[in-house]
Amino acid sequence: MNYVEFEESRNFIGRIPYGEDLYDYLTAFVQENGIKAGQISAIGAVTRARVGFYDQHNLQYIERELNKHLDITSLSGNISLLDEKPFVHAHILVSDDEGSSYGGHLLKGTTVFLCEFIIKEFLPEKALVRSEDESTVLDIWQGQK
Repeated sequence: MNYVEFEESRNFIGRIPYGEDLYDYLTAFVQENGIKAGQISAIGAVTRARVGFYDQHNLQYIERELNKHLDITSLSGNISLLDEKPFVHAHILVSDDEGSSYGGHLLKGTTVFLCEFIIKEFLPEKALVRSEDESTVLDIWQGQK
């Protein structure tokens, strides 16, 4: 088993400004605040979404762009280290005016209409570090630093 026991440290709650890129904003926030391990959740709305689905057979992401107004019904993710920098790994679920839902890996290019987020920082004895896994070709938790 690969896990680390955490103690909760700082908690943040905030709002992302209209027009910002959701992924870039969250990434900049965790890097500027030096958050090396944590949990992210958010709700709100976007004017455009980009999500990814990992094709396990071909070992690559299939990207989908949704150019319409959507509610963020759920965003959840975690923070760890990748290349020695805080890294956001998040999945998002959005829905349209007809109740259809779309989801997947949050990608750059998701434009905020309104977004409220909560970030919980954890203080591990050792941080979780991501590196490429041979089996999946994904940057996943490999160990502790």
